[in-house]
Amino acid sequence: MSAVLSAAAWFDSGEASLALARGANLVRQHAVFEARGHLTVGEIGKGMPFVPRRYFVISQVPAEDIRGQHAHRALHQFLLCLAGSVVVGVDDGESTGSVKLDCPQVGLHLEPMVWASQHTYTRDAVLLVMASSEYDAADYIRSHQEYLGLRRGAT
Repeated sequence: MSAVLSAAAWFDSGEASLALARGANLVRQHAVFEARGHLTVGEIGKGMPFVPRRYFVISQVPAEDIRGQHAHRALHQFLLCLAGSVVVGVDDGESTGSVKLDCPQVGLHLEPMVWASQHTYTRDAVLLVMASSEYDAADYIRSHQEYLGLRRGAT
């Protein structure tokens, strides 16, 4: 796996876009930095890669625990770390990448069929995940071997 990229450093670099693996892209959010605080804005239907239908928040994860470790058949996800940091590893079946989500100004868009895991949570990490549809257990691919087979067109 390649080196871990800091989302904050990428944001500060001014680069327009960055793909970590096929279907896993960093997305710059509109941000205003003022002496009285920072404001990050995301508008549903504008500047978001999809219209969310569900969200969930992950927090108080022990640093050694790993979350995710699955892919989705049809679901899009958008991950924003609101506080602290978390490392997200992505795999498209051919290439891998890792990003440390360490600022709310950068989100990670995961398209369907991207294997992702989240790890190295800081104690204060708060991860917001927006999903393109309601929960559907059948949409999950929980075996990495099955995932790789599906990506390569095997049955």
